[in-house]
Amino acid sequence: MARKGPDLPSLGGPGHASGRLSPRSEPLAVDHCGGCAPSSNFGLPRPQDPRAMTDESTPISRRTFVRDGATAAAALAMAPMIVPRHVLGGVGYRAPSRTLNVAMIGFGGMGMSNMNAILQAGENIVAVCDVDYPYVERSIAGRMRPRQGQTAASPDAVKLQDAYTKAKKYDDFRTMFDKQKDIDAVVIATPDHLHAIAAYTAMKHGKHVYVQKPLTYTVQEARLLSRTARDTKVVTQMGNQGHSMEGTRRIMELIAAGVLGPIREVHMWTDRPQRFWAQGIPRPDTPIPTPTTPPDPSVPPRWSMRTVDNAVLRAMADDPHPVPKGLNWDLFLGPTTRQIAYHPAYHPFSWRGFVDFGVSAIGDMGAHIVDQPFWALGLDYPTSIIASSTPWGGGEKDPGTYPLAMLIGYEFAARGNQPPVRLTWYDGGLLPVLAADIPLPREGGGGVFVSEKGYMTYETYGNNPKVYPESLAAEAEKVPKTFARVTTSHEANWANACKGEGTASSPLEYASKLTETMLLGIVALRAGQSKKILYDGGKMQITNVPEANRWLTREYRQGWQPWSASETVPVMGG
Repeated sequence: MARKGPDLPSLGGPGHASGRLSPRSEPLAVDHCGGCAPSSNFGLPRPQDPRAMTDESTPISRRTFVRDGATAAAALAMAPMIVPRHVLGGVGYRAPSRTLNVAMIGFGGMGMSNMNAILQAGENIVAVCDVDYPYVERSIAGRMRPRQGQTAASPDAVKLQDAYTKAKKYDDFRTMFDKQKDIDAVVIATPDHLHAIAAYTAMKHGKHVYVQKPLTYTVQEARLLSRTARDTKVVTQMGNQGHSMEGTRRIMELIAAGVLGPIREVHMWTDRPQRFWAQGIPRPDTPIPTPTTPPDPSVPPRWSMRTVDNAVLRAMADDPHPVPKGLNWDLFLGPTTRQIAYHPAYHPFSWRGFVDFGVSAIGDMGAHIVDQPFWALGLDYPTSIIASSTPWGGGEKDPGTYPLAMLIGYEFAARGNQPPVRLTWYDGGLLPVLAADIPLPREGGGGVFVSEKGYMTYETYGNNPKVYPESLAAEAEKVPKTFARVTTSHEANWANACKGEGTASSPLEYASKLTETMLLGIVALRAGQSKKILYDGGKMQITNVPEANRWLTREYRQGWQPWSASETVPVMGG
């Protein structure tokens, strides 16, 4: 039996904790919620702040590293002193009490990449949770093969294999949290539909969380995670690594310095899903229509669009696959209410395009491309969203996959002395129609800020920002570097913040609003082609197309709802 989430107009609100390893406390009952604050700098120093040249600003004593305790207050009171490294072992010595015990939830391509970064940061991997260990071990074996021109596996691959071998293994993260009590923090790199449930469970167990993008599958889940991070006081980070990179920080400086003047228009795009995963196709289990009349063998076949669709269906149907040995397909499905038979079209990797598991290109890449204007312009919730697309795969009423290409327009209100701004998203190979002399980054994706004075382009992750025309580019060169730089990997930045060393770059306080904005594009498309929806972010409510509010949340399979039956879910503003 499916259970729908409670009415949750708003769960957001500021607040994420940094500064210590949180206690392993029992799940906290939620019975209150503060208001949602306007966009802030989310813990990072402002460009004019003299602390801004380091990512170690506002450090909290390393002696507050917490090992055990039933509550935060008790844990802090009992926290052991950290012996200085120079006393114990000289330069480079790492005290055991300064090492995080990290669990990996989801250990495919991104999970392994995240683990590499965590290991490079010197942390300890104590557990791995995945539903398909044969696939995991094939992937590790592939990494262990010497690359061209080499005679042995890379040191990183050897370190990863060694850490994986030593870690305890689970296929259900709920069991992992119940059984293993030495976990300090978790990295979540599952398919999108499981992100919120895994992150919520981890935070309720007092674990710091690093969640791959997109943060959640629904708008409601994004608000839930933001509120839970605040209430549990754990350190959080979304895996939009471009947020920590040089290009994004430079964009912040150039916008803050007013090089372009007021920004009223931004365009963003990605070439995905094409060449990466399938969209615009039906589910593998879609029945193949029976021809109304038998084909005449004397007449050459005619390949219409319907013929192509049926051929795709027939190819999937004629290639049935039992669930591979070692894959726990039921746990892969997780909260999904639909009874879905295993098919290799879903797993591994290609789940991104299917509506039951992923959130399309806007969810997959928006965190790397929408991030820059959202942060630099200090955006909050959009006031309206409109979307159009190619056809949904399998039909609009009950689609199997997202459209092959989408165009989404967002409108944001004025902020202080900044004017209203419109953001436009393109995917599936679509590009904005702009002046011919604007050299758009076409490989992969990117964006362009447009103003009356000129424009600034950037690539995916905020890389390689360029200002045009030349007169403005010369002015941009003079803008000093005043904004905080992250001198480690995005993952190490989070791990350090868990130990009181600096602040997390992209905490859920910020990442939840960015995620909500991306997901509202899909909600708008669900509302209808080119139908503008008006959005009240304070109430988490679509005001002009009330039936579209159903897409802000979802139903959960019994046992998978991310909140307990006894938990009080607040209604902000009510």
